[in-house]
Amino acid sequence: MPLRTPSLIWLVAGLIVAFVQDYFDSLGTISQILTAILAVLLWPLVLIGFDIRVSR
Repeated sequence: MPLRTPSLIWLVAGLIVAFVQDYFDSLGTISQILTAILAVLLWPLVLIGFDIRVSR
């Protein structure tokens, strides 16, 4: 139970950051979906300027 709250906060923050950085604009391919998932999970990197992209 104690890990549930920090994990939820981490995911909500990741969703907000990924949304603001337009990672959810186009989710037409698997690579775009994976990019959005990684952006949510690795949101601190996105905040400091890394551009997370999964490509072929």
